[in-house]
Amino acid sequence: MRIRLKDKIAMGGIKIFDRLQSGILKNYRLFSFLVSHAPQRFGSVACWARAGNAFLNARARVPAYERFLKAQRWSCASTNIREIVSSLPIMDKKNYILAYPTEERCQGGSFFEEGVVIDESSGSTGIPYNWVRSARERDMVKDVIRVYLRYCFGEQKYIVLNLFSMGAWATGFNMALASQSLGVVKSVGPDVDKILHTMRFFGARYPYILNGYPPFLKHLVDEAEKRGFNWKDYAVHILVGGEGMSEGLRDYLLQYAKTVYSGYGASDLEIGIAGENPLTVMIRKLCLDDVSLRQTLFGTDQRLPMLFQYNPADHLVEIVDKEIVVTISKPWTLSPRIRYNIKDEGGMITFDDMRARLLRHNVDLLELERKCNYPRWYLPFLYVYGRKDSTISVMGANIYPEDVESIVFSDPVLAKTVHSYSMSLIEDAQGNPRPCFEFELSDPERKAEVEITLRRLLPPGLSRLSMDYKKAREEFPESVEPVVRTYGLNEGPFKEDQGRIKKRYVRSAS
Repeated sequence: MRIRLKDKIAMGGIKIFDRLQSGILKNYRLFSFLVSHAPQRFGSVACWARAGNAFLNARARVPAYERFLKAQRWSCASTNIREIVSSLPIMDKKNYILAYPTEERCQGGSFFEEGVVIDESSGSTGIPYNWVRSARERDMVKDVIRVYLRYCFGEQKYIVLNLFSMGAWATGFNMALASQSLGVVKSVGPDVDKILHTMRFFGARYPYILNGYPPFLKHLVDEAEKRGFNWKDYAVHILVGGEGMSEGLRDYLLQYAKTVYSGYGASDLEIGIAGENPLTVMIRKLCLDDVSLRQTLFGTDQRLPMLFQYNPADHLVEIVDKEIVVTISKPWTLSPRIRYNIKDEGGMITFDDMRARLLRHNVDLLELERKCNYPRWYLPFLYVYGRKDSTISVMGANIYPEDVESIVFSDPVLAKTVHSYSMSLIEDAQGNPRPCFEFELSDPERKAEVEITLRRLLPPGLSRLSMDYKKAREEFPESVEPVVRTYGLNEGPFKEDQGRIKKRYVRSAS
């Protein structure tokens, strides 16, 4: 394949960077200096050059990828590496992961090498998948996460309680290893008894970081209060991941913790793709009540997305038909993913573009940075809505799990009592589709009060969040009137979720 000279030079320079990256990541001050001062033009050139190297490596060394390109009848006459990479066929679970054996998707056609570990995804999309990762690959991910944790939590040493599910799952295992840079780590998993016992045993003289899934952290603080645990005696920070989080849930957790941040990743790719920080949280909160600002930043979608920053040298992020397509731009990735569609909806904004968009609303990004009192990371922003198929649609109105969570946390009674929820479409007696919302309650004695509150808040709340729902409610109110069902813990449809790692928010029609 012919590649123009300037791109060859850039790609050669990136190979030198690859040899140095491990040392850079281990030196936090050097890494922070580079990401604070490197111009965006450098980041743009680097991300396409590194992705180009990853593509050429996969084409030469991964049997399945060579077959995939032929099956997709790919060809490109350009010598511009950006145009070459942009022309590559997009892969996903269906057309690549399921279509080719695991061995053939690995460099050299085998995953048998020293230090390889198999991770399993949670199966939130219906099927648990196995993902193979090399020792170098895992070490580099740990280094990236360590840098991020150091940025968020400083040099102070903590007791880190890893509350993610352990075993074959990628997040729990890797977070446990990466968190060692912050102090002492204990992996207890999502076990309330063990968590509270550990905190009582070591006492309030040490600060804590709790890592886990957002719904479990909410369950933990509620259950601890019932048991008389005094959160105010402890200095607690929270880091969540695995799914999105509303600002209502963040504010709820901030009643018990000093900071609450979220990371973005996926077993399909890596767990350390992007992360929240004080600046992204501040921008997101500004958008919460300012619809005009939200539309300027994220477009006309009714939802408020999660907002992160990411390193373009590690991941080439493209937005194709509003979906996030990622290339892992690292030569040591055992099973390369080149233009992989993770099926999350979202978008990308460069740092300078974010500053310009905020200025249209008289918001100075540099002033926000000063208020945050954190060093600048001159990195692009990634905003994520979540999985495209996580929705129900009635009368042309899409309803998302985030809508329900936002309404729940708008009311103190609901916020305290609702443990989990799900939604589906059902048919009423006349055969009309209706949105059905089911809620798992931590206090069944408040069932009647909760149902009255939900029936009062859901219709206007959904109308506020969705113009389509508002219009449908005005024209056909009976068809979009919510059906509300409540259950105790682990009852009804929530009984089958006991063995699941992640919550199931959208269910099949019942």
